[in-house]
Order: sequence, then structure tokens, then C-alpha cells
Amino acid sequence: MYDYIKGILTFKNTECVVVENNGIGYKFLINSRTHSALGEIGDEVKIYSKLIHKEDTMYLTGFKQKEDRAIFDILTSVSGIGTKVGMVLLDEFSGGELINAVLEGDYKLISRAKGVGPKLAQKIILELKGKLTNNDVVSNIMEDRVSGLQNSKTKLSSETIKEVQAILQSLGYSQNEYMAAIEHCAATIEDNSSEELLKETLKILSMG
Repeated sequence: MYDYIKGILTFKNTECVVVENNGIGYKFLINSRTHSALGEIGDEVKIYSKLIHKEDTMYLTGFKQKEDRAIFDILTSVSGIGTKVGMVLLDEFSGGELINAVLEGDYKLISRAKGVGPKLAQKIILELKGKLTNNDVVSNIMEDRVSGLQNSKTKLSSETIKEVQAILQSLGYSQNEYMAAIEHCAATIEDNSSEELLKETLKILSMG
């Protein structure tokens, strides 16, 4: 319904915020990580939204980072994970941290989140990893820019770059956004590590 709302922060607590835009106050359900990142009352803020529509209720959830909303969408597609658990996971971990835990199969780390036991953590890893590395996404990667990176001074393999591109595209970033960030990081990565490249790329994208 809405991709994001940009306006003035008029109310804020650890569970929800209100952002006013053109005389309309939009109320968002948030977690404490988003609460800490949004600034102070009276600040102009940009919050990415997700409409939750159930039989008996309708409300907006809000996220400071685009990738957190994308991960929330994927998380809540896993049976057994609703809005509450999805928010808890993205409160315990940043989007990048959660992705890295999934890529590494670290179910013990994921089960650290309140209300997430080992069995659910393992289920999250199995289902989320498959969706993050969807072959349909990989097929849309810009091959020319990958080749250009391979011809530059980098230790990254084309397979590593493609894996990270697929994940970033599944999180909603455009090719121009994520390729610029990957190209910036490529020369500084010491090892052929998709986890390290993803972490450093997300740092740049989160600053945009």
C-alpha cells in the first residue's frame, strides 16, 4: 500500500510511532531497534512500511531500513512466525546479522531471540536461505558489472559476488544501489568471503 512515509515524528515510544505527513498522522508498530534509530520528536524521518491485514484488524508496521522490512516479509512467510516474532527477531539482530546467521546455519544464535526455540530457528534457516538465494533473482544480475569487478584488483570470485547480489536484490535494493556499494567494497575485502562482502555492503547501503 505504502512503500515509505516521510514526515515529522510527532509521537514515539518503544512500541509505536506516529509520523505526520500533509496533516495526516500515520501510526506504525515498531520494535526498540527502530525506536532507537528514528531520532527525536520534531525530527523529519523516513520510515519503511508494511501493511498487516488480518480478519479482525489492520495496522502498519514500520522499519528504519529497507532490508529489515524485506527480511520481515520473508520471516513472516515462514509458518509459525507472525508479526510479534518477526519484530522480536529484528529487534535482537540487525538485518545483516540475521542474514549472516542464516548463511552460516547458526541456529543457536537465532534461538537467542525471545520466543524462538532451536526447532523454529532451524526452520527459519532452511526456509529463509532458500528464498534469499532464489535462482530467479540470480538470473537478473548484471553480468557485465560482475565481469568488470573480476578484472579489477579483488580477491572476490564471481560466485561470491553473485551470491551477495542475489541477497541484496531479494531485500529490495535496485541494481544500481547495490552494485555501487559492492564495487566500493570489493577492493578492501581481504578474503573471498560472501559474509564479509555482504556485511560491508549493507553498512554502506544503510547510510543512504
